[in-house]
Amino acid sequence: MVLLNFTSIRITKFSIITLFFISNWSMSQDLEPRAYANVPKGANIMVGSYGFLKGNVVTEPSLPIEDFIISSNNFGVGYMRSFGLANKLARIQVALPYVIMDGKATVKGEKITGNRTGFGDMRIRFGINLFGSPALARKDFAQYQQKTLFGVSLVMSVPTGLYYADKRINIGANRWGFKPEVGISKRFKHVYAEFYSGVWFYTQNDEFLENKLLKQDPVLSFQGHASYYFKNQIWVGININWFSGGKTVVDDLPAGSVINSSRIGATWSMPLSKSQSVKLQFNTGTFKDIGLNYDSISLGYQYVFF
Repeated sequence: MVLLNFTSIRITKFSIITLFFISNWSMSQDLEPRAYANVPKGANIMVGSYGFLKGNVVTEPSLPIEDFIISSNNFGVGYMRSFGLANKLARIQVALPYVIMDGKATVKGEKITGNRTGFGDMRIRFGINLFGSPALARKDFAQYQQKTLFGVSLVMSVPTGLYYADKRINIGANRWGFKPEVGISKRFKHVYAEFYSGVWFYTQNDEFLENKLLKQDPVLSFQGHASYYFKNQIWVGININWFSGGKTVVDDLPAGSVINSSRIGATWSMPLSKSQSVKLQFNTGTFKDIGLNYDSISLGYQYVFF
């Protein structure tokens, strides 16, 4: 059996009743409902999640791989803290995945299989709502009605994931990623409409195939969400994104084409109590030019305390 080294895979994290945490760990493929939703300051959120992915998740177009199919079990833990900053609502979020996956592929005509188990790259997000979202204490928040919000965020991917320098495909990316993002959220009675746009920038990986230098151009991403809230605080939503760019260069030689892909998904969230909720999410590729053609289903649990 020849071992594959699987490419950067990231799993889904979830939100509390009115709060995004983190979803879909493919860097440029975020589907993140309620990322800028208003919450009271001083909230602490603990998150546990499980996700299953199956399909072609290769993000590096230079790989000589065909028929690449992975079945991946993904576990994650995360924490979020909301606070006031210049009387604006801000939040800091940290999430770490643990991945167990098996796969098969054809590499240069040879059928091979492989498996990998280990931690993925940590994700850290700092965001602040600049308009329409004052930092309110819990007692005052109950009287606040959200209308239009505008916020900005910086998302960082920290290279904590399992990485083998002599392999083409890994769980971790062995490089940093940074995504500045802007987002707007609008409430229409029971419906929340959202739109975000950001750009992923990557540092170089100077240990690609041991001694090669891998560079990747920025990846532009857009995503939109529409969520309907019922009176019992159950909500459902549809999510869609599009991302483009990311041309790869290895040792200053072109190594692949530009990524041009989109995903669509659905979300269902239900409160278990005032401090607990669960969320189910599914997403799939709508079209793809290069890789990234897989299905994902995830279940998350959240506990909120002050």
